[in-house]
Amino acid sequence: MTRLITRLFPNLNDRFSVTSSQTKIYNCVAWAAGETHRWWWPVGDPRYYWPHEVARDETVECFVRAFETIGYSMCEDREVESGFEKVAIYADHYQFPTHMARQLLSGTWTSKLGALEDIEHHFLDGLNGSQYGNVVQIMKRVTSLNP
Repeated sequence: MTRLITRLFPNLNDRFSVTSSQTKIYNCVAWAAGETHRWWWPVGDPRYYWPHEVARDETVECFVRAFETIGYSMCEDREVESGFEKVAIYADHYQFPTHMARQLLSGTWTSKLGALEDIEHHFLDGLNGSQYGNVVQIMKRVTSLNP
């Protein structure tokens, strides 16, 4: 699978590690939210979870609102920040949300690649390109480890 990931995301430049097996149980949005038991997406299909108080529109704004329901707020800085965990929202050139990644305490990022594996990658821009577009929003929330 590493070859497929490298082909889909050439900007990773082999600077990633696979950290899970493939699964269709959860997706990148759920993984960014810290969940592995359901698929998050804002469609009216009962198989997909979406916070009930957020519109089911496939927009960056709705993704931001969904993550605000679990304690995140918008921020500008993608650097690791003591006491906070961060997520990144990717969107294509039409501003259609395509992917989310979560920052680990080490400052590296973790992503669930659709139905493929989870990976750890050092740079958000490694996933930029035709599959996911680019990072359009960073969000953060206080962690329980906050001093």
